[in-house]
Amino acid sequence: MDRLRAPFFWLAGFVLLVALLVECASAFVLDAVHQAGLEASTPGLGIRYLPVLDGLLLYTVLLMGLGILLSRSVIGRVQGIVTLVIAFFGLLGAIVMALAALGLLILMITLLVAVPFGTIAYFVAFADFPTGAATATLGLILILKIAFCILLILAHERFLQNKGIVILSAVSVGATLLLAFLIDFPPGFLASITDAIGALIIAIVGAIWLLILLIGSLLAMISAVRTVRV
Repeated sequence: MDRLRAPFFWLAGFVLLVALLVECASAFVLDAVHQAGLEASTPGLGIRYLPVLDGLLLYTVLLMGLGILLSRSVIGRVQGIVTLVIAFFGLLGAIVMALAALGLLILMITLLVAVPFGTIAYFVAFADFPTGAATATLGLILILKIAFCILLILAHERFLQNKGIVILSAVSVGATLLLAFLIDFPPGFLASITDAIGALIIAIVGAIWLLILLIGSLLAMISAVRTVRV
């Protein structure tokens, strides 16, 4: 029972990768549609912001996988600097994404309450939110994330004792559920606003997590340097 069931672990990583690709593809496909000159409703920001959290989760799983394949000494040499770089640039990206979501949210609310012409402009630009497509995509993503959690537990029960991956997995699943609720619950013409709220929350949570990761990696590197000097 103490041995890692490797097939379940690698399958869990693959399922999480598929979920991440679905989130990214929702943006890439729509961009391709727009570049082709075709009509497409705005997809919102929420689904495209989920990779901020799921990318961190996949990176954590990747580190655990490398720990299985390589020795700890090899992993230790590169993990600190790689984590530091990812956390630094990821934090900058999350901040930019949060500001973008906040700006769009302010714009939409301003237009909505600026009766009558602003309201008309809002309905023309943002009221036609593809709620059905977004809900279906989020449903698929949620199923994949739940499958990831189950497979990870099947790989080894001790993963439940890893607080970092448990909390991050819970945050990822919770963010998906929250986004689905924010899109489905309000009237359809408000879905763009609530979707932007969800995107803003995801970006802020991701930024906080990346900041913690950045501080942790900095402290680890400082400790390693001091140890070498001693």
